[in-house]
Amino acid sequence: MTVRVDVKERLDDQEVGEVLGVVEAATEADGVRPLNEHVMLHMRYGGDERARSLLLYDGSSLAGYAHVDPTDEVEGPSGELVIHPAFRRRGHGGTLLRAVLDLAGGRLRLWAHGGGSGAAGLAASMGFERVRSLWQMRRSLFAPVPSYELPDGVQVRAFVPGQDEEAWLKVNAAAFAHHPEQGSWTLEDLQLRERESWFDPAGFFLAFRDSRLVGFHWTKVHGSTDHGHDPVGEVYVVGIDPSQQGTGLGKALTLAGLHHLRSRGLAQVMLYVDEANAAAIRLYTGLGFSQWDVDVMYAATPPASG
Repeated sequence: MTVRVDVKERLDDQEVGEVLGVVEAATEADGVRPLNEHVMLHMRYGGDERARSLLLYDGSSLAGYAHVDPTDEVEGPSGELVIHPAFRRRGHGGTLLRAVLDLAGGRLRLWAHGGGSGAAGLAASMGFERVRSLWQMRRSLFAPVPSYELPDGVQVRAFVPGQDEEAWLKVNAAAFAHHPEQGSWTLEDLQLRERESWFDPAGFFLAFRDSRLVGFHWTKVHGSTDHGHDPVGEVYVVGIDPSQQGTGLGKALTLAGLHHLRSRGLAQVMLYVDEANAAAIRLYTGLGFSQWDVDVMYAATPPASG
């Protein structure tokens, strides 16, 4: 069979459907989705014009997919890839990763989802170094959720689509100024998620002090079709304006979201936190969360020119 890799700026509807088939097959086989939310949204709706999709064909069959995102001018491009389970152990992972490296000029950060992911072994075999880990933590919602009190002068209400976007973007940028993956969200990024089937403004909590937005907790519910499991709640994003750090608002908003998810009858709640964020891990551990899985970022840098 002839193996080739096509590089595309945008995928047509047929190609999107084929890639989704590869993603679903890999998710079923591995128990973890191989592409993150950002990549899935870009593939379906478009985004940064500099991003690229790579399609690996084995004969006429789509055997693999990769996404390359410019992401950050300082840290360099990031990528994710997946090989269909029926086409593994044929060297396709190496072929696709080499094509990604060529496209990225040899400088690449590669996410591997799940501790047992085949992408992790592939990255290590090609000389990538582990540079970052993102923990998935979980807790049971059958266990009691502590009560909470909001700081004096703070009121909480639900997000109102069409009204609160600009204020939210401002606080999100300030809260995540040192995390460009989250802090650089645009209005389009937010509106894309508002159009997703899982979006529920009733679970998107905004905290105000003197009519100024100072924090938020955006919850999410993963549907029963995700990996064949029952619905799972998520602490999707918690952000606090820097002026409110140390007031206890972050913990209070987190607990408000947990009570909301529990009221929906969900059995479990999950969240993602950077392994290096010791303060956040202590907070979440204190609220009953424990490590469930891990996503790992590997990095490759081109050799220095002599």
